[in-house]
Amino acid sequence: MTKFTTASGEVLTDEDIEALADEAERGYDLSKATKVTIGRPSLGITGASPRVQVRVDPKLAKALQARARREQRSVSEIARTALREYIERAA
Repeated sequence: MTKFTTASGEVLTDEDIEALADEAERGYDLSKATKVTIGRPSLGITGASPRVQVRVDPKLAKALQARARREQRSVSEIARTALREYIERAA
């Protein structure tokens, strides 16, 4: 017989499986369900946040990572700030 486990690794007994099947047959009250969002939260109010990738030389990458650690910020946050300042300055 197939062994079923929960996400936390707990092995489900035959009684557990039967109870879950009975619950499913009775139906679920979806008004009590919680919405689960997948992925990272949007950075703006308009929905999706486009991903922009850039290649940098190893020395710049190391310096960026070191600064991010020093400032307790993410590399992405620093890159967004730098790009925003560059765009605003050029305008």
